[in-house]
Amino acid sequence: MTIAEVARKYDLTPDTLRYYERVGLIPSVGRTSGGIRDYQDEDCRWIAFIKCMRAAGLPVEKLIEYVRLFQNGDDTIEARKTLLIEQRDALVVRISEMQSTLERLNGKIDRYEKSVLPAENELKNSK
Repeated sequence: MTIAEVARKYDLTPDTLRYYERVGLIPSVGRTSGGIRDYQDEDCRWIAFIKCMRAAGLPVEKLIEYVRLFQNGDDTIEARKTLLIEQRDALVVRISEMQSTLERLNGKIDRYEKSVLPAENELKNSK
């Protein structure tokens, strides 16, 4: 697939894909005889993985480290697993913090609906 096709498929810009390749997030993408990037299934699996991990908030630096470890072979399995566990634990903390924030926002919205909106409606109706 061309870079434009991959960009559309994964809702990324071609510049983002080039950046991912340049910093080592995507192992080197093959080229056609004319020098055009030619994304294969394995490249697309990396992109899907990276997109998922980025959506979960993983820093680019940690993903670069993961890809580097992966490319160094099976001797890095434990290090890769440790990196993923650390990132999962950080994500659990973030989710907990976000849940707490959501609860606080819901409480504020509830108080707004119970006190502010009725008071505003009373003002409107008294005119």
